[in-house]
Amino acid sequence: MRIAKVVGNVVSTVKDESFSGHKLMIVENESGSREIAFDVADAGVGDTVLVVADGGASNMVLGDRDIVADITICGVIDHYTIDYK
Repeated sequence: MRIAKVVGNVVSTVKDESFSGHKLMIVENESGSREIAFDVADAGVGDTVLVVADGGASNMVLGDRDIVADITICGVIDHYTIDYK
């Protein structure tokens, strides 16, 4: 799991049938690269989110063993702290 920020959403009129009913968002990770992620946490643009970057875990979170998914937003983070020692 890792932390990312939602920077946009994806609208697609034509997509694989297995993606139907799933929301797609654009997330930016700590290194600045952007990826498309499934969203099961009802995140919005500007939210800091927890993403899972494992196909098997994504299948579990989405509740679909057959869907092809690499990255899934599984939680919206209200706040977090980092303790550097």
